[in-house]
Amino acid sequence: MNCPYCPHHCALKEGQVGLCGARWNQGRESLPVKPWAVSSLALDPVEKKPLYHFYPGKTILSVGGVGCNMRCFFCQNHEISMATAQGADTRDISPRQLRDMALSLVPRGNIGVAFTYNEPMVNFELIRDTSALLREAGLKTAIITNGCFTLDALGQVLPVADAFNIDLKGFTPAWYRRLGGDLETVKTFIREAAQRAHVEITTLIVPGENDGEAEMDALAAWLASLDSSIPLHLSRCFPRYHASFPPTPRDTMEKLRDIAEKHLSYVYLGNM
Repeated sequence: MNCPYCPHHCALKEGQVGLCGARWNQGRESLPVKPWAVSSLALDPVEKKPLYHFYPGKTILSVGGVGCNMRCFFCQNHEISMATAQGADTRDISPRQLRDMALSLVPRGNIGVAFTYNEPMVNFELIRDTSALLREAGLKTAIITNGCFTLDALGQVLPVADAFNIDLKGFTPAWYRRLGGDLETVKTFIREAAQRAHVEITTLIVPGENDGEAEMDALAAWLASLDSSIPLHLSRCFPRYHASFPPTPRDTMEKLRDIAEKHLSYVYLGNM
């Protein structure tokens, strides 16, 4: 069975787990190893996702799982993104329980649930089933994702998603290949999501890798061709996981912001 949900299309024997560490072949279907596995819970400001133009000033219940279908050597949450569902420290929380938690936090300004921290789309079933309940309760769903998933996967959550923050990790196919992803898949994901939901984009600027002026100009121009009002968050990178480079220079961040602002109405600097 070839998993249809991301560009790796892992060829899996019965019971074998894919590269993401979260899905396996069960009865010739790609299914989550632990459908309700949750590794992290926090009530965050919605701006922390980052979502600056989606209910600013409110909070959102942030839910993390385990696993990821990319292999960024600088990953900021590698403890859970590089873990497997079989080996990680998780607890089962059902969609109804997540809905009830979210409702209980409404007095604290909570607007719904954000699926975040690891790569949540490796378990889109939890997103899909929880989001349907949230929508019935008048609450919102935000998905914080690398966007490196096929339309088969996106179609499972798009009807019930309200907002996305999508990592656009750069704008060259070679950089994406190095990180275990596919640029064209991500561009298609962004294009489709932006037609149906609120979308903001984050690009982590890695010094010496994706910090070229021409690359930022091309990235921002492409986003503007979809909608020049899509917010772009340029995030300063600090060494994590297998990375040992110094933090991205502040003047690099400011220079790239100035380039992006030639095309886009809203460009923000993060981790400064």
